[in-house]
Amino acid sequence: MRDDDTTLTADLLLQAYQVGVFPMSEGRDDPDVFWVDPRRRGVIPLDGFRISRSLAKTMRRGHLTASVNAAFPETVAGCADRDETWINDTIFDLYQSLFHRKQAHSVEIWEGSNLVGGVYGVSIGSAFFGESMFSRVTDASKMALAYLVDRLQLGGFTLFDTQFITPHLASLGAIEISRNAYRKQLAIAIAGNASFEIPGAMPSAQEVIQRNGHTS
Repeated sequence: MRDDDTTLTADLLLQAYQVGVFPMSEGRDDPDVFWVDPRRRGVIPLDGFRISRSLAKTMRRGHLTASVNAAFPETVAGCADRDETWINDTIFDLYQSLFHRKQAHSVEIWEGSNLVGGVYGVSIGSAFFGESMFSRVTDASKMALAYLVDRLQLGGFTLFDTQFITPHLASLGAIEISRNAYRKQLAIAIAGNASFEIPGAMPSAQEVIQRNGHTS
C-alpha cells in the first residue's frame, strides 16, 4: 500500500505500528513509501536472546563501548549507508521526529571516537519495534543488540519486534511467528507500560553478558 494520497506524519507512523504495519521505500532515491504487513513476523523473545561465546569474547575485550541515544541521526545514516536501502529522505526525517519526541531510540557502538555499529527503533507502550542496524567492525551490530535487549528487559518491555527474520537474527534467538500471533502480542504490549530511559551509568559488558545467560 503506497502513501500516495495521505501525508505521512509521525503520528500516522505511530498509528501504523499499533496495528502491525511499518513503512518502507524501494530505495534511497525513491520518494514513495509503502506499508508492510508480513504474514510471518520476526520477534526476539526477551528471555531468549543468546550471547554466543565469540560475542562475549568480543565484548570482554573492551575495545568497543556502547551508548544510548547519543548519535541517533548518525545511527540511522549508518543503517542507510549500503548499496540497497529502504530508508529514503522521508523515512529518515520521520524517525528524527520520533526521536525528538522520545519515541525512537538508538544504541550505538564505538571504537574510540568512531561510530562502528548501532541499532535503532521505535517504542510504544511495552513494545519495541526494531528498524535497522549496521556494523562496520566484527560483532558491532550483535553487541548493539545485546545492549538493546538488556535495556528492554530492564525497562519492562514485553515485545521486541524485528519485522523479518534473518540467519543473523536467528543466531541470536529470533523466531518467526504468524501474523495473528504477533497481533495478539502487540495488543498486549501496546497497552503496557515500559521505559527506555534507565537511570544510572551504562552497564558494563560483563553485566550485560551475565544478564543474558552467558557466564562462561
